[in-house]
Amino acid sequence: MESDAPQWLVTTLATTPEEDLVTVDGCSIHRMMWGDRDQPGLVLIHGGAGHAHWWSFLAPLFPQYRVVALDLSGHGDSGRRPEYSIDHWTDEVLGVVDGAGMDGPPVLIGHSMGGFVATATAVKAGADLAGMIILDSPMVQSDPEVEAARLGKAFGAPKVYPDIETAIGRFKTIPPQDNYQPHIFRHVAEHSLRAVDGGVSWKFDPALFGAVNRSRAAELLPRVGGRVALIRSEFGLVTEEVGSIMYEALGRVAPVVEIPLAGHHLMLDQPLLLVTALRALLADWEHSVPFPRQHIVRR
Repeated sequence: MESDAPQWLVTTLATTPEEDLVTVDGCSIHRMMWGDRDQPGLVLIHGGAGHAHWWSFLAPLFPQYRVVALDLSGHGDSGRRPEYSIDHWTDEVLGVVDGAGMDGPPVLIGHSMGGFVATATAVKAGADLAGMIILDSPMVQSDPEVEAARLGKAFGAPKVYPDIETAIGRFKTIPPQDNYQPHIFRHVAEHSLRAVDGGVSWKFDPALFGAVNRSRAAELLPRVGGRVALIRSEFGLVTEEVGSIMYEALGRVAPVVEIPLAGHHLMLDQPLLLVTALRALLADWEHSVPFPRQHIVRR
């Protein structure tokens, strides 16, 4: 880490997580774990083409929790599948919870495509989860990574670069945004790469982008029981209109919190504001009773 990095970031990245691999439906899934066993659980789910290290600089900032971040299949250091589906990914989320040492059902936190996965997992798991927080995931619109892949604008066959510095210079987010914390941006970019013949290349499997069915994801929202909260970015993809649609679908009881100045990838530009919002929501959930839903659709 460069000498001019903020001290909080130096400290969190110096916190070494536990790491292992678990097998889910025949595929090896990589997980990272922070915090003491027998504490309440948080499960962090990355977006499309992301990986667990999108969270590794934030996870230590939740010391009262047993925090798990995973690489979904086709991402990061997890294995690849012949084909991908939301059902596979929900099973993987539940699979990394097993044996992770959490006290009781965990809270899921999903960003972008990870919000789709978290929602499907919440419907499948029901009371086996303590709640779900969706981060700037436009459940009623196209996911930007999937749309970029469909249009051939990004996420084609991964290119091979001669060295890490060249590859980092080509790293970009979909969608782009005006601001990033440079040290965090570099950290995420470095962990997006793997060694291959001739140099380095991106870890994600380009075949994964056919797995997210947006229409199905939107239909799942009314079926979610338990605690739910939405966090949107001021300059993100969940506009006030989209947030209102999601609020209605969730029975008008899910708080909607905006992170000021944040772009879609809010952990890359406003990480401490994000942590503050998450801590506040989690603290409230520990000491309050949820409002009943106006409607929950059971199927």
